[in-house]
Amino acid sequence: MPVQPSGAQRASFHRSTRLTVFALIAGLVAGLGAMANPTPVAAATIKVVVVVGPAGSNTSNYIYNGKRYANVAREYGAKVIEIYSPNATWSRVRDALQGANLLIYLGHGNGWPSPYAPFRSSSKDGLGLNSSAGNGHYNVKYYGEYYIDRYIQMDKNAVVILNRLCYASGNSEWGRADPTQYIAVARVDNYAAGFLRAGAKAVFAHAIESATWTIRSLFRSDRTMDSIFMSHPDASGARDLTFNSYRTSGMKGHMDPPKASKYWRSVTGVLGMSAKEWRAGAT
Repeated sequence: MPVQPSGAQRASFHRSTRLTVFALIAGLVAGLGAMANPTPVAAATIKVVVVVGPAGSNTSNYIYNGKRYANVAREYGAKVIEIYSPNATWSRVRDALQGANLLIYLGHGNGWPSPYAPFRSSSKDGLGLNSSAGNGHYNVKYYGEYYIDRYIQMDKNAVVILNRLCYASGNSEWGRADPTQYIAVARVDNYAAGFLRAGAKAVFAHAIESATWTIRSLFRSDRTMDSIFMSHPDASGARDLTFNSYRTSGMKGHMDPPKASKYWRSVTGVLGMSAKEWRAGAT
């Protein structure tokens, strides 16, 4: 039978054990921190563009959230460009997005299929921006996938986050009937297409949830895009579905409605790409 330490020996033994354990834990945490967080030099090469388009009475709330997201990216040392209504014009957004690693867009969405036929690539599945600068939050002009594809070239492994949009995650406009699964999938596939052709490798759409988790996961984890999507605090997994993109060859989509027919969450693109690869893509 082993001899148990007694008195001061026992106290010293426990203290030494605790110190050893604490040292091991500290080393492990430090190692994980070094692995999970980009260095300031690396982060400084990451270009983040936050755009808030005109959204009527919701614009001030969207700008508030846009600034929060911008501050999160700055925490990691990223270069952040912020463009807010009433000055979120196409020319400003187009120029800012050249070579961007991350686009975060809040505003109106104009997707397809929708009640507003016919389909026009010039206005569907893109960004709702100010038609002119300095004229309030109701002067919306849609720049569809045609403009995104033709005039924007994002950097290697870029990511797009679409927040608070109708249609982008498969959802309908508020107050309208829920879509069928077939329609929802088509909306997600269509909305991602222009951004994927512009160089993005993943397009997240969060209709109602915060995008903070996604942003932080990109900067501090080595998770894949799909893992980031399904590890979000609002992820359900009870009704999730995947599909092969019809619009963009080789791409996949993942949708995770938290309730039946409530298509509020999606990601499309190279779902196996890791956050580390996203960070490495910054030039």
